[in-house]
Amino acid sequence: MGFQFQFQPIFAEWHLILDGLLLTIWLSLGAIVLGSALAVLLTAARQLGGWVVALAVEAYVELMRNTPFLIQLFMIFFGLSGLGIRLSAAAAALLAMTLNLAAYSAEIIRAGVDATHKSQREAGLSLALSRRQVLQHVVLIPAVAKVWPALSSQFVLMMLASSICSFISAQELSGAASIVEQRTFRSFESYIVATILYLALALALKALLGVIGRVAFPRVSGLARVRTKGEAA
Repeated sequence: MGFQFQFQPIFAEWHLILDGLLLTIWLSLGAIVLGSALAVLLTAARQLGGWVVALAVEAYVELMRNTPFLIQLFMIFFGLSGLGIRLSAAAAALLAMTLNLAAYSAEIIRAGVDATHKSQREAGLSLALSRRQVLQHVVLIPAVAKVWPALSSQFVLMMLASSICSFISAQELSGAASIVEQRTFRSFESYIVATILYLALALALKALLGVIGRVAFPRVSGLARVRTKGEAA
């Protein structure tokens, strides 16, 4: 007896899938905005702080980049509750995603900062700019522009990693797909729909980040240079 696809039971639970999709989008956008801001602060602290601050930032980055995201998620959701700090599943997921993304993004931005030639910093200091002003205007913006494609890839990976948040009962897209599968007993169809939606989200986010890169860094980003060469050809 051959297998027959039956998507009608899946589509009948569209409200669950929609709620999961919206939560995935909310978690992803929130983590991208908050994680990016924290990554910039970590980069500034590493550049402007003393060796103690730089060492603390380095320790945080290495800790987050060399431990599983699932363990970090459990530490925040279950560990903090043991200390009397109770977070909802969605709040814990957002916090875990933000802290994880900030560590990876800070390391990516650091690579862009290190790629900035020393003479540019010296030129800024010679114009009586403070170290903070040099970092902000001379180093940081060009550094982010150089690594924007890598940052964009990390943002997409973080969006996909949000599926792990279902382990703490955050009913994002993968969690919603699991509930639909349990209700309908149509495992293959449930996860086919989830796969298509994740693919659509990833492609949409990638396109959005590409537009942001071309608009925010029109002269210095590699994305803009590629576009210019394509138009010239």
